[in-house]
Amino acid sequence: MKNDHYTYRVTWSSEDGEHVGLCAEFPSLSWLAKTPEAALSGIRETVAEAVADMLANGETPPEALAEKHYSGEFRVRIPPEIHRALALQAAEQGVSLNRLASAKLAR
Repeated sequence: MKNDHYTYRVTWSSEDGEHVGLCAEFPSLSWLAKTPEAALSGIRETVAEAVADMLANGETPPEALAEKHYSGEFRVRIPPEIHRALALQAAEQGVSLNRLASAKLAR
């Protein structure tokens, strides 16, 4: 597949006793193989076939995560008690709530 910028991962499946190839942009697809190299090759072929099928049916394939633009902002809803506790921690540390939350997420 031309311009294949999708996010692939190969891991071991204890349940299947084989390596499994996965693609983050196509979470419903996987490929089992005896070697990690074969699992990666298999999932890449499977994704290429899925993309070709989608295009043939007038569907738009998902955008590769590597191609997306991220603003660096997202909203998280938390209970008021946790918000209060985090605000207190931030004040005690002399940092903004945003800086405290960012540091905690980076761990």
